[in-house]
Amino acid sequence: MPIPTPTDYQVHLFHEGSLYDAFKLFGAHLIDSNNTIHTRFTVYAPNARQIRLVGSFNDWNGKGYNLKKISEQGIWTISVDENLEGHIYKYEIETASGNVILKSDPYAFYSEIRPNTASVVYPLDESYKWGDSNWIKKKAKKDQTESPMFIYEIHSGTWKKHVLNGKESKPSIECKIEEFYTYRELADELIPYVVEQGFTHIELMPLTEHPFDGSWGYQSTGYYSPTSRYGKPDDLKYFIDQCHQHNIGVLLDWVPGHYCKDAHGLYMFDGSPVYEYTDPKHRENPVWGTANFNLGKPEVHSFLISNARYWMQYFHIDGFRVDAVANIIYWPNTYTGDVNSYAIDFLQKLNRVVKESDPTVLMMAEDSTDWPNVTKPASEGGLGFTYKWNMGWMNDILEYMESDQHSRKALHNKVTFSIMYAYTERFILPLSHDEVVHGKKSLLDKMPGSYEEKFSQLKLLMGFMTTHPGKKLLFMGGELGMFSEWKDKEQVDWHLLNYDSHRTLNHFFRDLVKLYKRSKPLYELDDYPEGFEWIDVHNTDQSVFSFIRRDREGNPLIILCNFKNISYEEYKVGVPNKQEYKEVINSDASQYGGSNYVNKKNIIAEEGTFHGRPYHIKIKVPPYGITILRPIKKRKGAK
Repeated sequence: MPIPTPTDYQVHLFHEGSLYDAFKLFGAHLIDSNNTIHTRFTVYAPNARQIRLVGSFNDWNGKGYNLKKISEQGIWTISVDENLEGHIYKYEIETASGNVILKSDPYAFYSEIRPNTASVVYPLDESYKWGDSNWIKKKAKKDQTESPMFIYEIHSGTWKKHVLNGKESKPSIECKIEEFYTYRELADELIPYVVEQGFTHIELMPLTEHPFDGSWGYQSTGYYSPTSRYGKPDDLKYFIDQCHQHNIGVLLDWVPGHYCKDAHGLYMFDGSPVYEYTDPKHRENPVWGTANFNLGKPEVHSFLISNARYWMQYFHIDGFRVDAVANIIYWPNTYTGDVNSYAIDFLQKLNRVVKESDPTVLMMAEDSTDWPNVTKPASEGGLGFTYKWNMGWMNDILEYMESDQHSRKALHNKVTFSIMYAYTERFILPLSHDEVVHGKKSLLDKMPGSYEEKFSQLKLLMGFMTTHPGKKLLFMGGELGMFSEWKDKEQVDWHLLNYDSHRTLNHFFRDLVKLYKRSKPLYELDDYPEGFEWIDVHNTDQSVFSFIRRDREGNPLIILCNFKNISYEEYKVGVPNKQEYKEVINSDASQYGGSNYVNKKNIIAEEGTFHGRPYHIKIKVPPYGITILRPIKKRKGAK
């Protein structure tokens, strides 16, 4: 029985930009022919003169290992009559100019541990026995846009690190491999922690293979290769499987716009632009030192869209945070706002194919522009994302919080403006890694005032984010109130939980997330204006904001946020109904490290118009605090 070679139809679809399982054609594949395992290698290199396969199986001597060109457009293949599983390899490419270069496989399914750069022959099969069928069934039955979503963003290499020889290592350019937690160790420790904290999803900063730790995975070489820093691909499958079995979704930070220029990677793959733009004006991103994908090239479409489907099919990824969309939709390096129509076509096609493959997969755009209809279906002229990161909200609220209480009057609209556009897209409210690194300070340290005031205001910020329309995202360490910004070579400051201020802040955060998940008014109508109503949006002098969140049945929660260090004994708030209200959480409660300026007794609404409503209540409002009230439902027949 002959070894199967790429079919004409596969070749056609690839060059058309619509081969969405290109990983089955390209890369290294173990093929069983007449009970004998052979290894087939296929690569795209349109301008190569010749390609030889080199690796540990032939002492890196490509003589007799010439690949055959099977398409005029530049697809090359070779079949080796051996089972080469576990062997390392590269392609020795003779360029059009006669130079010889060594390249790792763009479709490699596993790679050597850095600083080594060879690809590893790893079986692409479905032999891993998944145990997440219940998760998949449950996910398919619910509308995720009307469900609670609180995402925990982590960097896998620095959430926790091993202590070697009884002491923590000093930060260096690269971490020691043995310092990293493996995928399986993360499953053992990260998952119980995430469950305890109440998060619904984990978002992993990029896990595609990358040469430099300091890039955090955003400068990749191996899009099909889960980084070997933390283990093998099956180990990552185990981690994701365990997340699902504990009802935790897994999102992958994904970078389809640009990649690193290291010599072994995609850049100038055959001595000429293969994956990047031909025009040098658009080819590179000088700020990031990266190359930009040529999104007008059909073969690049096949490469990237297949990559998304690869992570979905083989790793059961629940969604993608698509990095730097602003750098994608506009032509690079033009600085004139010229729209890249090729990129728009790519994003629409990507989102359409992903949704057709699995309608439950979440596509999230990290987009800082005002491009319209990001979350509108591609069939209706939109980009087709599920969510857009609300960078405007993030920048506005952090600017407001970083100002002192006396300056906040002039910045009042920084809190209110986000509601003006809250329903133009489906949004995620991010407090991400980008906001707590490179001298920007931690969330806690951004807060002005005394030591105690910093903690009070961080709790207030957490409360405001949780009650504001939109899904939520918090970067690791924020839930502890880290004083230092993210140190990208060191672990989270876990020792802070030995201190009352940090422990009680985390207690508040956990209770807040519990309240969020069990309160439909806080998530069910995130994308509908019926789910939000200002009570008082004009109190600039006191910097107190009051508003209502509602669920589909109209059930309300009353929320008050006080952004000054002044308490109020009988703060008057207009309410729509004559009901009795119970305080369900107060950030100033003693168990959260506050002064216990709380409403212990239920509050009865009184007649008398206020804030344009027929009734009002009088409540205690804590300094730098948030309080949330729920109407008490009386049982039928009760007086």
